[in-house]
Amino acid sequence: MAELRLEELSARTVVAANALTLKPGQEQFIAPVSYSAAAAVADPSTSWQRVVLDGDDVVGFIMGDFNPHAEHDEFKAILWRINVDADDQGRGIGTFAVRALADEARARGVERLYVIWESGELGPEQFFLRTGFQPVGETQYGETIGALEL
Repeated sequence: MAELRLEELSARTVVAANALTLKPGQEQFIAPVSYSAAAAVADPSTSWQRVVLDGDDVVGFIMGDFNPHAEHDEFKAILWRINVDADDQGRGIGTFAVRALADEARARGVERLYVIWESGELGPEQFFLRTGFQPVGETQYGETIGALEL
């Protein structure tokens, strides 16, 4: 594995980010209902979107949002989406991306980063718990709200 690095999502990398694959069964967890609801009102100026590169290859994508004016605390600093290509999962790429988002949050003076996930056998819960998120609540749709203390 070459040294991982982040790069802002751009016209050059968006096609590769969109082509990232999932393991069978993971597709049902890619966009919780809360994501769809928030995306309808998300401000592009608060979005933080990065691809993870291994050498010249896009192997992951992460999207966070920093909106200090959001009505609900969990939407003020949140990990909205993370995707690591199926063939590259288990190599630390997702953890690398989450740490980078947490570093960005700290640099912005944020003390708590949130994520929302759906429970399920092939879902992301164990990944989020391993990266330090702890369940702190539930959305109106029954999804878990997790928080990472920074």
